[in-house]
Amino acid sequence: VQLQASGGGLVQAGGSLRLSCAASGSRFSIVAMGWYRQAPGNQRELVATTTSGGSTNYADSVKGRFTISRENAKDTVYLQMNSLKPEDTAVYYCSALVEDSTTRAEYVYWGQGTQVTVSS
Repeated sequence: VQLQASGGGLVQAGGSLRLSCAASGSRFSIVAMGWYRQAPGNQRELVATTTSGGSTNYADSVKGRFTISRENAKDTVYLQMNSLKPEDTAVYYCSALVEDSTTRAEYVYWGQGTQVTVSS
């Protein structure tokens, strides 16, 4: 399974960005997808996740500003980021928990990361 993330960039505080992450491969079904971020000197932290059933979970720091959504037919997850703050600056990573259709084993995959920079 490969995850291809896109949509990062440079934006002024108060602006918006939309991240996308598409999963590709064979013999898998997606259990959940999500976004994590890592700022310099910090540990990677959860931003938002969504399950195949549609449940969502957000970090307190982004609630009300970020929205995670999925397009199941395309195995794609989006992160709409509004009212961005300088403290949102980080490398954002897409993640997917997938189930092998044959063995039913579950695996976690990570995308390559996309830089989001919010200027003050």
